[in-house]
Amino acid sequence: MSAGWDRVVVRAPGKINLSLAVGALDDRGYHRLATLFQAVDLYETVTVTRSADLRLEVDAEVPGEVPLDSSNLALRAAELLRSEYDLDEGAALHIRKQVPVAGGMGGGSADAAAVLVALDRLWGLGLGSERLRQLGSRLGADVPFAMLGHTALGRGNGGDLTTVLTHGDWTWLLAVPGGHLSTPEVYRRHDELALARGRALAEHPELDERQLQALSSGDAQLLGQTLHNDLQPAAFALHPGLEPLVEHAEQAGALGALVSGSGPTVAVLVADEDQAHSVASLLTADGVVESCLAARGSAPGASVLEES
Repeated sequence: MSAGWDRVVVRAPGKINLSLAVGALDDRGYHRLATLFQAVDLYETVTVTRSADLRLEVDAEVPGEVPLDSSNLALRAAELLRSEYDLDEGAALHIRKQVPVAGGMGGGSADAAAVLVALDRLWGLGLGSERLRQLGSRLGADVPFAMLGHTALGRGNGGDLTTVLTHGDWTWLLAVPGGHLSTPEVYRRHDELALARGRALAEHPELDERQLQALSSGDAQLLGQTLHNDLQPAAFALHPGLEPLVEHAEQAGALGALVSGSGPTVAVLVADEDQAHSVASLLTADGVVESCLAARGSAPGASVLEES
């Protein structure tokens, strides 16, 4: 173990799920998933500095309550490293948030990813990206992707990743309707709806191959047509504002719209930034959103910005 640094700054991206197919439970009680992740250029920026104890401070550029106790994924990431390698090191963690809080965009997972990368350097562990992704997967399926970034196919519980090459530009409007959705509750409602309809969940969920074609060829129209989220009906049932928001976005001329992950953020695919502004204006005027954020897709994963 080397001496490490005194201060490290790492940023990691939020994500959207272009597709999310939810299958049957595995032997650990987790849903088998097939999903296409895309990282967007809204970032969580984590600064870690040496300290006698472990503490956390958050400055958010987006609304919402961020827990500062042991339920916070950033602190859990730090504690995972300490317990895994029997360390008594401390660190002061500072997070600057750009990703909507509890919005289905993996902001907490990006925090955890950035903390793992930053503390690996601060504490001189030298673990390497593959080992860090393995550790991250123990904190949640979205954490390894926040390290990898760009666009990737996720299988298993989402953490078994394969990079997907894309061409062209992807412009997103992220519509934040307000309110909160609990991820476990959304999955529970999804299972209830499937049971009520007599629909058996697939042992091996699959994605629409046309979506991979759209990404590789840069066909934004086709990508918009293939956006899909098995959790969307459950999110609609739990958050009455979501279905009208998706409908408004499509009526406003968007190429496609869907609930991101477990929601409630709605990812709206648009042709360019001009259309992002026009759709945002319409959604805001109609009162179906609290705020809108424009972002570009296939952003890089967790990266070190500063070391000293």
